[in-house]
Amino acid sequence: MTLSLDAAETIGLHAVAWLAANDELFPVFMGSSGASEADVRANLQDPEFQASVLDFLLMDDAWVIGFCDAQNIPYESVMQARAVLPGGGQVHWT
Repeated sequence: MTLSLDAAETIGLHAVAWLAANDELFPVFMGSSGASEADVRANLQDPEFQASVLDFLLMDDAWVIGFCDAQNIPYESVMQARAVLPGGGQVHWT
C-alpha cells in the first residue's frame, strides 16, 4: 500500500511530536542530528525534517514499535511514510 503525501506528512508530524515528548530519546536525536529545540519547533511542518525524524526512528526497531504502538498504526507505516517524503525514493545501484 502506498501512502498519500498528506498521510505521510501526518505520520511525520506525529513522529516529531512523539519524539519531542520522549524524554530519553529526544536528547539522543538532538545530539545525533545537531538540531536544537528551536529547530524542531521551527521545522514541524517541513517534510524534509519529518523525513529526518523517520530516518532516525528507523535506526532501531524498538523505536519504531514504540512510536507505532503509541499512535496505533501498523509498524510498516513508518517505512511507507519515509518512502513518500522527500529523499525517500528507492535507490537503484544497477
